[in-house]
Amino acid sequence: MPRSDTLIVDGHGFNWQRLCELRKRQLEARRASQAQQLTLFEMHEDCRPESERTSAGRYEAPTMLELMRGAK
Repeated sequence: MPRSDTLIVDGHGFNWQRLCELRKRQLEARRASQAQQLTLFEMHEDCRPESERTSAGRYEAPTMLELMRGAK
């Protein structure tokens, strides 16, 4: 039996390709209507050591005290 392009929902027939096309248009319209949020500050690359990039890493291996001891 050949596959049908028609999808029947509650007794109404819908063309599957047409439904996909309408959905694509709907998604494109939604993307176009959403405003792009501008950044408040210029983005910089994080040059900290890997262990200091998260709060958990800074808690586990604090380096501020070591830097303060070295400055004295």
